Amino acid sequence: SILLDDNSTFTGEKTALPNANSVRGFDVIDTIKTQVEAACSGVVSCADVLAIVARASVVQLGGPTWTVLLGRRDSTTASLSAANNNIPSPASNLSALISSFTAHGLSTKDLVALSGGHTIGQARCTTFRARIYNESNIDTSFATSVKSSCPSAGGDNTLSPLDLATPTTFDNKYYTDLGNRKGLLHSDQQLFSGGSTNSQVTTYSANQNTFFTDFAAAMVKMGNISPLTGTSGQ
Repeated sequence: SILLDDNSTFTGEKTALPNANSVRGFDVIDTIKTQVEAACSGVVSCADVLAIVARASVVQLGGPTWTVLLGRRDSTTASLSAANNNIPSPASNLSALISSFTAHGLSTKDLVALSGGHTIGQARCTTFRARIYNESNIDTSFATSVKSSCPSAGGDNTLSPLDLATPTTFDNKYYTDLGNRKGLLHSDQQLFSGGSTNSQVTTYSANQNTFFTDFAAAMVKMGNISPLTGTSGQ
């Protein structure tokens, strides 16, 4: 649904608060889809392309692989309110994160494993400003270094890597960061803040293979949430 532009019947998800000025790369999917259609028209959905690209990008950056189940059909509609209400906020506490994932059939274990996707990518200053300036559960030298690119006012769209150590490698350093109180987002650090998920973070920090195995399984599980099949969608 996120690929659909606004039209006369619905306002889409690209301008939802979690997505605006954040999600990008739509042109990559368009290029892939165009080439797939030229070779094999009307068979492979954009939903399947997205699922395959998710795996390909993780593998390309040194992460695990998994079997992508195929056969999803594409949505014909999108929902601004659904995107705003279902994507967890970077200000979420642990209980809110757990509730959000549980509502979609994902366990707390899945939550911690999938959060490891933050081992790559970047976040906008506006999503972590409150953490680096106001919170105490943060390494002071880390906060100082991030403040240099995220002023207390202005610069909302300035980017910082979610994993400062190895921002373009898919590894377990994200969990090491959390253990050192260097999670960039409030929601990240909530996974290691004296709560029920501390031990899982510690396990992944110590054993990258365990993280890779659990991440791959959770990606398959997430990819199986209410797919459109049969005559649904297009």
